[in-house]
Amino acid sequence: MDMPMPSGRNQEVEVITGVQRRRRWTPEQKLEWVRRTMEPGMSVSLVAREAGITASQLFQWRKAYTEGSLVAVGANEPVVPASELQEAMRRIKQLEAALGRKTLENEILKEAVDFAKSKKLDCALAAVAQGRPMRTVCSTLGVARSHLVAIHSRPADWTDRRTARNHRDDGPVLEDIRQVVHEQATYGYRRVWAVLRYQWGCRINHKTVYRVMRDHGLLLYRHGQRPVSTRKHDGKVAVDVSNQRWCSDGFEVACDNGERVRIAFALDCCDREVMSWVATTRGIDAGLVGDLMMQAVESRFGANQTAPAEIEWLSDNGSCYTAAETRSFARSLGLKPVTTPVHSPQSNGMAESFVKTIKRDYARLALRPDARTVIRQLHSWFEHYNTQHPHSALKYLPPRTFREKQALNN
Repeated sequence: MDMPMPSGRNQEVEVITGVQRRRRWTPEQKLEWVRRTMEPGMSVSLVAREAGITASQLFQWRKAYTEGSLVAVGANEPVVPASELQEAMRRIKQLEAALGRKTLENEILKEAVDFAKSKKLDCALAAVAQGRPMRTVCSTLGVARSHLVAIHSRPADWTDRRTARNHRDDGPVLEDIRQVVHEQATYGYRRVWAVLRYQWGCRINHKTVYRVMRDHGLLLYRHGQRPVSTRKHDGKVAVDVSNQRWCSDGFEVACDNGERVRIAFALDCCDREVMSWVATTRGIDAGLVGDLMMQAVESRFGANQTAPAEIEWLSDNGSCYTAAETRSFARSLGLKPVTTPVHSPQSNGMAESFVKTIKRDYARLALRPDARTVIRQLHSWFEHYNTQHPHSALKYLPPRTFREKQALNN
């Protein structure tokens, strides 16, 4: 039975018989449909039905038209989203503000050129006096604002009392300093202060000693800085307890008649006391090193005694220290022979520093006509070092005094 056709006008139906690609619309078509939605009596849904598109798609085109995208597409111009445009405008404002600050800083620096011979703080004061913002001036010139405010607010009659002190009592201090320098010409202001403070009982500050010695030309000559070694040394020679590690090394003293006195010593790596020493005009051999070890053990633990606990014996790789005879004798005394790496004087730095001190403070100032005279003076040198010489690592106390205080505390 045939179905009756509905009355009325004929309707066109689009029949899709195959797979088609996504429909494309030209910018002109999009603009035409969007503009029709803005005509009186028209709506988005009505125009969408007439054009055969969805209302949501037409809404998106209308929104893009409002933001200007469709106009740009129609004119073949690049399309910029509104979010990117807003970000660009914000960035432009930031750059304009930064440009203004840099311009102000540039003007401040140009004005500071006229005061280049003065201090940086004077430049900042001059810029602030001309009406420049204090915060900007301080950040540009790298000046502390609190310091600049304090100086800027000072009265006109302000004076620095630190430089206006009256040093009328420097006379007695100067006499004491001259006496110490006369006895020990190689002492710097720190060691002079240590002698006055701890050995003479003078209540004095090391800064006062430095000032007096500076004003009267008593400071030592400052030598050029030595090149820094590139070899890295991570170890630590010093120890916290006495009789835990001893170090040893040798050096020689030249005499006026051409003779040379060769000296070896044993030093405690905690209290820095010279426990024993040997001297000869020949070479230091294993026998002398053995005598050195025996004297060191006897000075600490008594005659015919050995070390109650194993003690490290630190030395370089000299033949007198590495000989089998020396190492065997050291073990019989309770010592443990330890040698430094080759070409690493830093590993035995405490002994090297002691050699420098003996040569600087004693050997260079003493009479050295011949070897016999030098050997006679060695006992007084080492005794003065143990009992009188201030040591910076021992809070400027002599080694023996430090050891006695350490024994009382323990």
